[in-house]
Formats: sequence, C-alpha cells, structure tokens
Amino acid sequence: MFENVLLEPADIVLHQAAFDRPTPMGPVAQILHAAVDTGIARAALADTVHFVRNYTRPWIDSGQNHGYEDMFTIAMVGDLQMRVHACDVMLERAGRVIDLAAADPNEDTVAAASVAVAEVKALSTEVSILATNKLFELAGTRATLDEYNLHRHWRNARAHTVHDPVRWKYHAIGNFALNGIKPPRHGAV
Repeated sequence: MFENVLLEPADIVLHQAAFDRPTPMGPVAQILHAAVDTGIARAALADTVHFVRNYTRPWIDSGQNHGYEDMFTIAMVGDLQMRVHACDVMLERAGRVIDLAAADPNEDTVAAASVAVAEVKALSTEVSILATNKLFELAGTRATLDEYNLHRHWRNARAHTVHDPVRWKYHAIGNFALNGIKPPRHGAV
C-alpha cells in the first residue's frame, strides 16, 4: 500500500489501457504462471521418484521386490519425465518469442508471443495436475500422510491452475493456427 505518493497524471496508466497498443505485457505475465505450474510438476515428479525409491511397496501382482521395479510405475515416471521436459522446452521457446516481441512490439510479434505462452500454459497446467495426481497413484496410500506434506503439490497445482481458464487458451491457439486470428490483447492470454 502506498500513501501520499506524488504522481503526475501522465504516470498513471489504467491496466486495460496498457493493451491499447501491442505490448508483450500479457505474455510476460502469463509465462510466469506457466513457469510456476512447470515448477510444481517438476517438484511433484522429484518427490514421486524419491518416495517410490524409498517407501513404495510393489503391487502384489508385479512379481517384484520393490515398488520402483514395477514396470507400470517405471513407464509412468518416464511419461511424466518427458512431459516435464516438454514444458521446460516450451517455456524456453516462449521466452525467446517474448524477447522478439519486446524488441519489436507490433501486432504480429505480440500475437506470436501470446500464442507461444498460451501453448506452454495449457501444457504446464495439464502436466502439473497429472504429475500431482500420479504422485499419489505411484507412491501409494502412505504418501497421503500429513507427515510427508506431499499433498501440497496437488493443492498448489489445483489452486494455481485455475488462475485463468485454460480452455480459452486452446481456443486462442486453435483460432490463430486455423484461422490466423490473433488472440485478444489483455493479460490473460
């Protein structure tokens, strides 16, 4: 909270007025959310691997002595690892596209940045929710105990990913790819 701050009227820009011209402000704001979701997925995967390696018992039908030897667990961890890596790569790509828009903000560069960020935000939302759900599926019932605090990943993913509706990002991505229609300029795409 600021009090008694001297500002000139020209220094005050209403939020939506900032989008009257092409600006990478929206994509910059949104990539932060995608990075948070990717970080949640990364942390959930790391905790899944740690828990499975150290505590998870094998399923009775697996024929294995350790939970980490179960072929389905191994495959699911591999799938999650690939998805988290895909988020990492898409974050880097979106960052480069934002850099181009910041260097030359125009209708085309800002639209490309918005779409690149919408793509990684949609993927990181799915991956963070998937990784946090799979944590409990692969780690087992013991992983739900409060002493491990693993539920924080699921709670963080669920709370953070509803910041803005990802279903609209799919629409913006598809409309741009299929019809060449640029996404709206505001901080939520």
